[in-house]
Amino acid sequence: MNRNLRKQADAIVQASIAAVLPDRAVRRALEDFTPGPGKTLLVAAGKAAWQMAHAAVEALGGVDGGVVVTKYGHVKGEIPGVVCCEAGHPVPDENSFAATAKALELVRGLTAEDTVLFLLSGGGSALFEKPLIPGDELQDITRQLLASGADIVAMNTIRKRLSAVKGGRFAQACAPAQVYSIVLSDILGDPLDMIASGPAYPDSSTCEEAAAIARRYGLQLSPAAQELLGQETPKALDNVTTRITGSVRELCAAAAEQCRALGYEPLLLTDCLDCEAREAGRFLADVLRTHAREGRKLAFLAGGETVVHLTGQGLGGRNQELALAAAPGLAGLENAAVFSVGSDGTDGPTDAAGGYVDGTTMEDLRAKGLDVFTVLQQNDAYHALQAVDGLLITGPTGTNVNDVAVTLLDA
Repeated sequence: MNRNLRKQADAIVQASIAAVLPDRAVRRALEDFTPGPGKTLLVAAGKAAWQMAHAAVEALGGVDGGVVVTKYGHVKGEIPGVVCCEAGHPVPDENSFAATAKALELVRGLTAEDTVLFLLSGGGSALFEKPLIPGDELQDITRQLLASGADIVAMNTIRKRLSAVKGGRFAQACAPAQVYSIVLSDILGDPLDMIASGPAYPDSSTCEEAAAIARRYGLQLSPAAQELLGQETPKALDNVTTRITGSVRELCAAAAEQCRALGYEPLLLTDCLDCEAREAGRFLADVLRTHAREGRKLAFLAGGETVVHLTGQGLGGRNQELALAAAPGLAGLENAAVFSVGSDGTDGPTDAAGGYVDGTTMEDLRAKGLDVFTVLQQNDAYHALQAVDGLLITGPTGTNVNDVAVTLLDA
């Protein structure tokens, strides 16, 4: 491993994530917040829910009650007046259902003088859920979607129709109280009805689109689930004000700034990356090979969210798979590295945020008896990268604004 490049990669990851923590963004969004004369309640859902709620309660000086539901390991302490819950992601579990029930009980029976401060971030589709079908069936459909390679918009078009809180239905449950929603975006283009499946935003998708997605990916659905796909979601809400804050563009800008501080010339290739992880990794390696002999310190960046089509039973995530797929293209390049990281600090069902490879990774893997192409076929990037010290581990970060992949070409 090129220790100098790895040290620089760690510095870029740390600086990038620090720049997009939601505290400042939440306080900025609260500048326009004027609660009604009644109760002010807080509900936060998503991977960044604890961090957002902590910042909001601190800024407001307290609330009259609240519920936070976030991923396991993401609660960092108590928040005054707020019940903090941890639950399953990317597949909802019984704790997801129980925490959401607490939130629905909190907002039951409110009046027009009351206000619900709703803090939403990516991951909420699994964490914030009251299913309209049996929980085990919803879990099965979620696993089918995750394995299919469907993008997040397609997945959420299906999931919101199987839920009593998604697709604007949580805002309906709060009525007649006003809902002030602050959204940390984790979807390209910031479609408010798709981020965490839009619990407090009118749904733009249609039943016809949902049915087409189910056919395209061959989803196995019960008659009850099929019937729900044919029931339309709320198309208008008159009790919601929404403020969007944070995005992958800010993440990429922060990464570019740190690259520049390290002496590289950064170039943002895209902040709309949405292809398969393996394809992205191979492409980024090709970009490096094109410029390998120019004698300049270059950094190419790509932000977004790739997908993984599961073909094996291994352990990994999209960022780890992207990085590992770049390794063959980097073989033999002494001055090149590719790394990719999820801003939330968790990549797939692992404790890693992403992965790092450089020109020595292929040789290091062979020395461990590992064939990169077999590993990718098994979707087992985690164990392969672990064997060559290629995992990027940050722990839960408190934010969630997609991923950034960076290629470094040292002179």
